[in-house]
Amino acid sequence: MPVIRHAESRRTETPNAVMTTLASPTLGGAGQALWRVDMQPGATGPLHTFDAEQVWTVVDGGATVELDGETLIVVPGDTVVMPAAAPRRVCADPEVGFAAIVAASPGACATAPDGTGKTVPAWTV
Repeated sequence: MPVIRHAESRRTETPNAVMTTLASPTLGGAGQALWRVDMQPGATGPLHTFDAEQVWTVVDGGATVELDGETLIVVPGDTVVMPAAAPRRVCADPEVGFAAIVAASPGACATAPDGTGKTVPAWTV
């Protein structure tokens, strides 16, 4: 399907963010997964790894990204390439929150640092 309508997008809410799937194999045959992440001001995601590279482009607000032991401050227009297996955590700006468009291989899995919680996030399939 060449056009995936907004009404067909899939929304997944976690305690830290809302992920809206924009394209994925289950939404019309895209060979890649593309989703939007929205975080409220001050929200902090869990420390975790992902078994595939992710590319995050900030579209609104800002965040502090902990990536493989480095702390990065990102603002609209910045793109962060997160290598597979690199520990990461995203902390939304405390005043304005954070929104990004993210791309990764479909079916990629997230894992907590202790090796638990390996799942296939719904927004990647």
